[in-house]
Amino acid sequence: MKAKSPSSIDEYIAGFPPAVQKSLRKLRTLVREVAPEAEEVLKYRIPTFVLGRNLVHFTAFERHIGFYPTPSAIEAFKTELKDFVHAKGSVQFPLSKPIPLDLVKAMIQFCVKEVREHAAKRTKKK
Repeated sequence: MKAKSPSSIDEYIAGFPPAVQKSLRKLRTLVREVAPEAEEVLKYRIPTFVLGRNLVHFTAFERHIGFYPTPSAIEAFKTELKDFVHAKGSVQFPLSKPIPLDLVKAMIQFCVKEVREHAAKRTKKK
């Protein structure tokens, strides 16, 4: 029988061990602080914040928290991300270490700025 997909971010987070839940809640709180107007949804069965378009996603795995900003955010912070496994649009934060919340906050701020600039350009074209 197939496992039931979570219907909310709260339900998603509740499906993990307490220490992982704590890390996921910290990320959620941080996104809410930086982008309070972002809508919380589940996309691709993972927590996603939308601000006109996808802002960031995050998820948990056996050994790390996956954080998915835009590829441009990964590029902009590649020096700061040098000690973490990362790819074009993702970064892995090991569960064995604290999440670098200041770095994540800066990346979220970058993504919010990028979304707002994109929206402003679209408004000017109309």
